[in-house]
Amino acid sequence: MHPEILTIPGTSLTIQSYGLMMVLGFISAIWIIRRLSRKITPDPQLITNAALYSLIAGVVGARLFYVVHYFGEFKGDLLSVFAIWKGGLELLGGVILAVTVIILYLIYHKLPIRKYLDILAIGLMAALMFGRIGCFCRSCCFGKPTDFPIAVRFPYASNPYYSQVFPNPQRNRSEPYMRLPDDYYVCETIDGNDFYGLKPFELLDEQQKYEVTKGKYRCLPVHPTQLYSSVSAGFVCLLLFLLWRRAQEAQALNKQTKFLAAPGSIFSLMFIFYGIVRFSLEFLRDDNPFEIEGIPLTVAQYIGLGIIVVGFIQLAAYTLYARMEANKSPKSEKQSG
Repeated sequence: MHPEILTIPGTSLTIQSYGLMMVLGFISAIWIIRRLSRKITPDPQLITNAALYSLIAGVVGARLFYVVHYFGEFKGDLLSVFAIWKGGLELLGGVILAVTVIILYLIYHKLPIRKYLDILAIGLMAALMFGRIGCFCRSCCFGKPTDFPIAVRFPYASNPYYSQVFPNPQRNRSEPYMRLPDDYYVCETIDGNDFYGLKPFELLDEQQKYEVTKGKYRCLPVHPTQLYSSVSAGFVCLLLFLLWRRAQEAQALNKQTKFLAAPGSIFSLMFIFYGIVRFSLEFLRDDNPFEIEGIPLTVAQYIGLGIIVVGFIQLAAYTLYARMEANKSPKSEKQSG
């Protein structure tokens, strides 16, 4: 609802709510990771460094994923790819690249990868919880129109509003949800191309302003899918933490073969839980295009299904490895990770 929090005095630069929530998410993830890794960290600075690298990778990955997904927006102005301050990040891409960088970092420093990844999983879900609040403030990742009791209305000319007053062939919607009179629209020519959009709010007359804020042309109520995602991330974060504590107790008693107690299991469960939540919530969202004609699934859903499969494969592999180690000798199991 509030994409910009404030403008820095003396400049045209603004503090974006999405960026602020990403920073808060990063700080919360670092706090969790440092606190939970105290018993297995030879040098706390290694965790801080890994976090800084993952933050950079997360921003780059989120931007790359957005650019690839919406490359049409950047044709003719490739330098705008680097204008991150204008918005345009996708969390899924950030998570993928950040996890990749952290794994490479752990391998380079010869740290117990699976144990760190279990802790990282908890931190990532905490970061996602804050990140999705940023999505809500920026009005991206929005949901479908609904009469659900907790539905929300976004302001005029927001992303959901644009989606409702224009058709969207990429989502098999040839007609808009809501038709506005012609005098609410404006046609401009930009770089030789005609752009048909909404009039800026300040150019509307008083009656029009009333209609789009309180009258019959205000935004239709939609599912607050960003908040659904935030709450689910918080729940998964708590669940993973409880399972991690249980796994720690089992490992301390040399019982890594216990169900979901093998190092790496928590990280695998994060993939499974996140994949299920993301796949499911996409059915309530109304922003991402369908990727294959005739199949109403988005790229995020295909990736979500892939993540679920990877999670189950990892979980099976880590469990099998723990049992193999237990069959070798009691001591080897306690030291594995």
